[in-house]
Amino acid sequence: MTGTLTNYLFHQMKIGDRASLVRHVGPKDIELFAAVSGDANPAHLDAGFAAHGPFGHVVVHGMWTAALISAVLGTRLPGPGTIYLDQQIRFNKPVSPGDTITAEVEVAELIEGKNRVRLTTTARNQRGEVVLSGEALVLAPVEQVTWVPGDLPEAVVLPKGRWQGFVEEARALPPVRAAVVHPCSKSAILGAIEVRDEGLLDPILIGPGAKIRAAAAEAGVSLDGFRIEETEHSHAAAARAVELAACGNVQVLVKGSLHSDELLAAVVSKSGGLRTERRISHVYAMDVPAYRKPVIVTDAAINIAPTLEHKRDICQNAVDLMRLLGRDQPKVAVLAAVETVNATMPATLDAAALTVMAARGQITGALVDGPLAFDNAISPEAVATKGIVSQVAGEADILLVPDLEAGNMLAKQLIYFAGATAAGLVLGARVPIVLTSRADPLSARIASAALAKMVAVRKAEGKA
Repeated sequence: MTGTLTNYLFHQMKIGDRASLVRHVGPKDIELFAAVSGDANPAHLDAGFAAHGPFGHVVVHGMWTAALISAVLGTRLPGPGTIYLDQQIRFNKPVSPGDTITAEVEVAELIEGKNRVRLTTTARNQRGEVVLSGEALVLAPVEQVTWVPGDLPEAVVLPKGRWQGFVEEARALPPVRAAVVHPCSKSAILGAIEVRDEGLLDPILIGPGAKIRAAAAEAGVSLDGFRIEETEHSHAAAARAVELAACGNVQVLVKGSLHSDELLAAVVSKSGGLRTERRISHVYAMDVPAYRKPVIVTDAAINIAPTLEHKRDICQNAVDLMRLLGRDQPKVAVLAAVETVNATMPATLDAAALTVMAARGQITGALVDGPLAFDNAISPEAVATKGIVSQVAGEADILLVPDLEAGNMLAKQLIYFAGATAAGLVLGARVPIVLTSRADPLSARIASAALAKMVAVRKAEGKA
């Protein structure tokens, strides 16, 4: 809200005085009003439901329109300091998304001795049709006020967590046995309980039994129902977990309180039995509220300075995961600082090579394009401004970063600055590996376990 607000005292008003304001209403206004008020009536939010209603389409909450009357009274006439006492409302016509509403009040009566004012209240759409009518009773302000309001906070409608559907799908899949490796901290024990209670994984706890039980005591939880595989230390726990996975006794590995390098060294060991022809890589499967769909950032945790061949595997691992999640031909943006090939910038050369490799079938099941700067990868507006012609630009499902440092910074900026939920998973081995941090919220841990379960089940079904 801009401009100076000046109120009117009782003696300054006369019959017939008017004030108004104009607002455009769109789908986001409806969603925001529903979120603030809790009014989730599907007549306002669900086009399919509303199609069978009396109007045949979604309509705006009636009280959204009524709120405009309150805004006129509080900011225009009588203005700041007004006390709302009574309101009679008649909803004459539905308000539809896309309408422009003019809310108006007019002084109808001045009640001497009580400092009260009765006003007619009306709202009209852009066609001049009355959509709301009624009458308000207010207590006029008692002090003259001239006020310059500050900027109102920006209201942003964020979508519900996009991983929820995947979590529900994972719950419905057959049980999957998981090895939780060295769960010797409070957070690791609680994580094992969370994924069990969510119906996602059936955990085996592998590590020193005394330390595991001490961690459970610290967390104040019972280990009843858990199988514990005793090992002497974390290194032995990693080796035992890999052994169980190689034998098919567990289908998922979950990092506990040991260091990531220790677990992954056992996974890629030549004698461990979990290596494949692919290089292992890490994906952050991210739900970024400001982006219109899930997106994968890779690799942000394992491959420090990947070669071109490494990047091919990193890309294919992410593509296979995205296809498993239902994206038949995911779009991979190979990131660099610029969108043109520059011989002095190796990331652009790798990006161009990966694009050609995809075209020649060395990367399958995806559209790959690069180099693309970050803005050109995810913003259609940036793509249009720069005149980039690409099936991937502005629509990326996968962001393939130049190196670990770039990926780690990008992923954590999205988590901490943009409120993203990030499910961390290691791919490329014979079983998926859940790699989460102690700092991860419950939503991220649950999403990670859900994705791991889906990968494990699809592998068993021969679909991944």
